[in-house]
Amino acid sequence: MDRVELAAFLRRRREELRPEDVGLPVGARRRAPGLRREEVASLAAMSTDYYTRLEQQRGPQPSEQMLGSLARALRLSDDERDYLFRVAGRNAPSHQAGGTHVAPALQRVLDRLNDTPALILSNLGEVLMQNRFAEALYGDSSHFTGLARSGIYRWFTDPDERLVYPEHDRDRQSRAQVANLRAAYATMGPKSRAGELVRVLQKESAEFAEIWERHEVSNRFEDHKVLVHPQLGEIEVDCQALFTEDQSQALLVLTAPPRTEAFDKLQLLGVLGTEKFVS
Repeated sequence: MDRVELAAFLRRRREELRPEDVGLPVGARRRAPGLRREEVASLAAMSTDYYTRLEQQRGPQPSEQMLGSLARALRLSDDERDYLFRVAGRNAPSHQAGGTHVAPALQRVLDRLNDTPALILSNLGEVLMQNRFAEALYGDSSHFTGLARSGIYRWFTDPDERLVYPEHDRDRQSRAQVANLRAAYATMGPKSRAGELVRVLQKESAEFAEIWERHEVSNRFEDHKVLVHPQLGEIEVDCQALFTEDQSQALLVLTAPPRTEAFDKLQLLGVLGTEKFVS
């Protein structure tokens, strides 16, 4: 671990970012144009004290998970992310499809979507980033670990995962989940994380095993769907997806026509957040 270079790299990347680059309000009384340390710490879900010690060359060696969070917070490119890992004394993550480092181009778009649900997904159905509207609609996905990080895995192993869709649409959604995984499997190969997901789900879910044998393939998202919020009820949304060039990540944006009930419900998500209505 090169503490001096790590501290210098973090400080320079922080100073080159602007609040508007990461979706933060500009505010007033900024002595320097870059982000504050506490802002980077908040974006990376770590304490300000921990981040400050890294910049002061006295922090402990960051874990791979912590470095990944810093790379996303500082909007690093793939090359910059790899450099961060190496000066911190860690092996740079693989660049194979299915990686969890958010594509900077998608992240810049997400940063500017502040009035409707939007999230970035890997080709394994992992939520890599989500705005507050998407978190209010789908729930916070940041606490999942291991295979459970994949929404495809949870769809076939956790009944609660299906509650966001109306019952009449769940069979179609099951087929879509499997079709998406088969597309990822073709790209990543049987020895990849996609292959591991397939092998585990074939053992754990008879439904998955049956659908997998249909050999349906797709990486598209349904253009129009109905989602169910526990307090707001059914919400009809239009779904648009922006993919990276290699199709490994997608920015999913959910909207509804203005002056409709669905539009009003989406706006209410911004007020509701992750809180629950009191009956």
